[in-house]
Amino acid sequence: MTTSNDPTHTALLRRGFALEYTTLGWNVIGIVVLAVAAISARSVALAGFGLDSLIEIGASTVVIWELSGTGEDRQRKAMRMIGTAFIALALYLLVQSTWVLVAGFHAQRSPIGIAWTAITAGVMFALAYGKARTGAALGNPVLKTEGRVTLIDGLLATAVLAGLVLNAACGFWWADPLAGYVIVYYGIKEARGALTH
Repeated sequence: MTTSNDPTHTALLRRGFALEYTTLGWNVIGIVVLAVAAISARSVALAGFGLDSLIEIGASTVVIWELSGTGEDRQRKAMRMIGTAFIALALYLLVQSTWVLVAGFHAQRSPIGIAWTAITAGVMFALAYGKARTGAALGNPVLKTEGRVTLIDGLLATAVLAGLVLNAACGFWWADPLAGYVIVYYGIKEARGALTH
Protein backbone atom coordinates (compact mmCIF):
# COMPACT_ATOMS: atom_id res chain seq x y z
CA MET A 1 0.00 0.00 0.00
CA THR A 2 1.28 3.47 -0.91
CA THR A 3 0.51 6.92 0.49
CA SER A 4 -1.04 9.74 -1.52
CA ASN A 5 2.16 11.89 -1.52
CA ASP A 6 4.35 8.99 -2.69
CA PRO A 7 5.45 9.18 -6.37
CA THR A 8 4.69 5.46 -6.66
CA HIS A 9 1.14 6.17 -5.51
CA THR A 10 0.72 8.75 -8.27
CA ALA A 11 2.01 6.31 -10.90
CA LEU A 12 -0.30 3.56 -9.62
CA LEU A 13 -3.24 5.94 -9.62
CA ARG A 14 -2.49 6.88 -13.23
CA ARG A 15 -2.34 3.18 -14.10
CA GLY A 16 -5.69 2.62 -12.37
CA PHE A 17 -7.28 5.40 -14.42
CA ALA A 18 -5.74 4.02 -17.64
CA LEU A 19 -7.10 0.53 -16.92
CA GLU A 20 -10.58 1.88 -16.22
CA TYR A 21 -10.64 4.14 -19.31
CA THR A 22 -9.51 1.20 -21.45
CA THR A 23 -12.29 -0.95 -19.99
CA LEU A 24 -14.77 1.85 -20.56
CA GLY A 25 -13.77 2.34 -24.19
CA TRP A 26 -13.80 -1.38 -24.96
CA ASN A 27 -17.27 -1.82 -23.49
CA VAL A 28 -18.71 1.22 -25.27
CA ILE A 29 -17.63 -0.35 -28.59
CA GLY A 30 -18.85 -3.73 -27.32
CA ILE A 31 -22.37 -2.46 -26.65
CA VAL A 32 -22.75 -1.58 -30.33
CA VAL A 33 -21.20 -4.82 -31.60
CA LEU A 34 -23.25 -6.96 -29.19
CA ALA A 35 -26.50 -5.12 -29.96
CA VAL A 36 -26.06 -5.82 -33.69
CA ALA A 37 -25.05 -9.45 -33.05
CA ALA A 38 -27.85 -10.10 -30.51
CA ILE A 39 -30.55 -8.65 -32.76
CA SER A 40 -29.39 -10.50 -35.88
CA ALA A 41 -28.98 -13.84 -34.06
CA ARG A 42 -31.87 -13.24 -31.62
CA SER A 43 -29.57 -14.48 -28.86
CA VAL A 44 -30.46 -14.05 -25.19
CA ALA A 45 -26.85 -14.75 -24.18
CA LEU A 46 -25.49 -12.00 -26.44
CA ALA A 47 -28.18 -9.59 -25.21
CA GLY A 48 -27.29 -10.47 -21.62
CA PHE A 49 -23.61 -10.04 -22.29
CA GLY A 50 -24.41 -6.65 -23.82
CA LEU A 51 -26.19 -5.70 -20.59
CA ASP A 52 -23.19 -6.96 -18.65
CA SER A 53 -21.01 -4.65 -20.77
CA LEU A 54 -23.37 -1.79 -19.91
CA ILE A 55 -22.95 -2.60 -16.21
CA GLU A 56 -19.18 -2.77 -16.69
CA ILE A 57 -19.36 0.75 -18.18
CA GLY A 58 -21.23 1.86 -15.07
CA ALA A 59 -18.74 0.08 -12.79
CA SER A 60 -15.76 1.67 -14.55
CA THR A 61 -17.41 5.09 -14.27
CA VAL A 62 -17.96 4.51 -10.53
CA VAL A 63 -14.30 3.51 -10.04
CA ILE A 64 -13.08 6.56 -11.97
CA TRP A 65 -15.28 8.69 -9.70
CA GLU A 66 -13.97 6.90 -6.60
CA LEU A 67 -10.31 7.19 -7.66
CA SER A 68 -10.83 10.93 -8.10
CA GLY A 69 -11.64 11.36 -4.40
CA THR A 70 -10.98 9.81 -1.04
CA GLY A 71 -12.81 8.46 1.96
CA GLU A 72 -14.50 5.30 3.13
CA ASP A 73 -17.96 6.81 2.59
CA ARG A 74 -17.14 7.34 -1.09
CA GLN A 75 -15.89 3.73 -1.34
CA ARG A 76 -19.05 2.36 0.30
CA LYS A 77 -21.26 4.30 -2.12
CA ALA A 78 -19.21 3.03 -5.07
CA MET A 79 -19.55 -0.59 -3.88
CA ARG A 80 -23.33 -0.22 -3.41
CA MET A 81 -23.71 1.16 -6.93
CA ILE A 82 -21.77 -1.75 -8.44
CA GLY A 83 -23.76 -4.29 -6.38
CA THR A 84 -27.14 -2.81 -7.33
CA ALA A 85 -26.26 -2.91 -11.03
CA PHE A 86 -25.42 -6.61 -10.79
CA ILE A 87 -28.74 -7.38 -9.08
CA ALA A 88 -30.60 -5.69 -11.96
CA LEU A 89 -28.63 -7.72 -14.53
CA ALA A 90 -29.24 -11.03 -12.71
CA LEU A 91 -33.02 -10.43 -12.44
CA TYR A 92 -33.36 -9.50 -16.11
CA LEU A 93 -31.39 -12.52 -17.31
CA LEU A 94 -33.17 -14.93 -14.97
CA VAL A 95 -36.55 -13.96 -16.46
CA GLN A 96 -35.29 -13.79 -20.06
CA SER A 97 -33.35 -17.11 -20.01
CA THR A 98 -36.26 -18.92 -18.37
CA TRP A 99 -38.70 -17.56 -20.96
CA VAL A 100 -36.42 -18.66 -23.82
CA LEU A 101 -36.07 -22.20 -22.40
CA VAL A 102 -39.81 -22.58 -21.73
CA ALA A 103 -40.73 -21.24 -25.16
CA GLY A 104 -38.09 -23.40 -26.86
CA PHE A 105 -36.80 -20.38 -28.79
CA HIS A 106 -33.84 -21.17 -31.06
CA ALA A 107 -31.18 -18.51 -31.50
CA GLN A 108 -29.45 -18.20 -34.88
CA ARG A 109 -25.72 -18.61 -35.53
CA SER A 110 -23.61 -15.52 -34.84
CA PRO A 111 -20.10 -15.37 -36.34
CA ILE A 112 -19.80 -11.75 -35.16
CA GLY A 113 -20.80 -12.75 -31.63
CA ILE A 114 -18.31 -15.63 -31.63
CA ALA A 115 -15.44 -13.41 -32.79
CA TRP A 116 -16.26 -10.56 -30.40
CA THR A 117 -16.68 -12.73 -27.29
CA ALA A 118 -13.43 -14.60 -28.05
CA ILE A 119 -11.43 -11.36 -28.31
CA THR A 120 -13.24 -9.79 -25.35
CA ALA A 121 -12.37 -12.74 -23.08
CA GLY A 122 -8.65 -12.18 -23.64
CA VAL A 123 -8.88 -8.41 -23.21
CA MET A 124 -10.92 -8.68 -20.00
CA PHE A 125 -8.56 -11.24 -18.44
CA ALA A 126 -5.60 -8.93 -19.11
CA LEU A 127 -7.42 -5.89 -17.69
CA ALA A 128 -8.58 -7.85 -14.63
CA TYR A 129 -5.00 -8.88 -13.87
CA GLY A 130 -3.84 -5.27 -14.12
CA LYS A 131 -6.64 -4.00 -11.87
CA ALA A 132 -6.04 -6.68 -9.24
CA ARG A 133 -2.33 -5.82 -9.00
CA THR A 134 -2.87 -2.06 -9.09
CA GLY A 135 -5.76 -2.16 -6.60
CA ALA A 136 -3.70 -4.28 -4.19
CA ALA A 137 -0.69 -1.96 -4.48
CA LEU A 138 -2.91 1.09 -3.85
CA GLY A 139 -4.82 -0.63 -1.04
CA ASN A 140 -8.02 0.31 -2.90
CA PRO A 141 -10.90 -2.16 -2.36
CA VAL A 142 -13.09 -0.56 -5.03
CA LEU A 143 -10.49 -1.02 -7.79
CA LYS A 144 -9.83 -4.60 -6.60
CA THR A 145 -13.57 -5.39 -6.60
CA GLU A 146 -14.02 -3.88 -10.03
CA GLY A 147 -11.06 -6.00 -11.14
CA ARG A 148 -13.09 -9.05 -10.08
CA VAL A 149 -16.03 -7.65 -12.05
CA THR A 150 -13.73 -7.48 -15.08
CA LEU A 151 -12.54 -11.03 -14.43
CA ILE A 152 -16.18 -12.16 -14.31
CA ASP A 153 -16.71 -10.29 -17.59
CA GLY A 154 -13.93 -12.41 -19.11
CA LEU A 155 -15.42 -15.62 -17.71
CA LEU A 156 -18.85 -14.64 -18.98
CA ALA A 157 -17.42 -13.91 -22.42
CA THR A 158 -15.98 -17.44 -22.35
CA ALA A 159 -19.34 -18.94 -21.27
CA VAL A 160 -21.26 -17.03 -23.94
CA LEU A 161 -18.63 -18.04 -26.51
CA ALA A 162 -19.11 -21.71 -25.54
CA GLY A 163 -22.90 -21.35 -25.90
CA LEU A 164 -22.58 -19.68 -29.30
CA VAL A 165 -20.13 -22.31 -30.58
CA LEU A 166 -22.29 -25.21 -29.32
CA ASN A 167 -25.34 -23.67 -30.98
CA ALA A 168 -23.51 -23.04 -34.26
CA ALA A 169 -21.57 -26.31 -34.46
CA CYS A 170 -23.98 -28.81 -32.89
CA GLY A 171 -27.40 -27.12 -32.99
CA PHE A 172 -27.60 -27.08 -29.19
CA TRP A 173 -30.11 -24.20 -29.04
CA TRP A 174 -30.46 -24.53 -25.25
CA ALA A 175 -26.76 -23.62 -24.77
CA ASP A 176 -27.66 -19.97 -25.43
CA PRO A 177 -30.07 -19.49 -22.47
CA LEU A 178 -27.88 -21.72 -20.28
CA ALA A 179 -25.05 -19.24 -20.85
CA GLY A 180 -27.52 -16.61 -19.61
CA TYR A 181 -27.91 -18.59 -16.36
CA VAL A 182 -24.14 -18.58 -15.91
CA ILE A 183 -24.28 -14.77 -16.00
CA VAL A 184 -27.15 -14.83 -13.45
CA TYR A 185 -25.07 -16.94 -11.05
CA TYR A 186 -22.01 -14.72 -11.25
CA GLY A 187 -24.11 -11.55 -11.17
CA ILE A 188 -25.70 -12.58 -7.85
CA LYS A 189 -22.33 -13.65 -6.44
CA GLU A 190 -20.68 -10.34 -7.33
CA ALA A 191 -23.68 -8.33 -6.09
CA ARG A 192 -23.46 -10.04 -2.68
CA GLY A 193 -19.73 -9.41 -2.49
CA ALA A 194 -20.08 -5.72 -3.36
CA LEU A 195 -23.07 -5.06 -1.08
CA THR A 196 -21.61 -6.82 1.96
CA HIS A 197 -18.12 -5.26 1.67
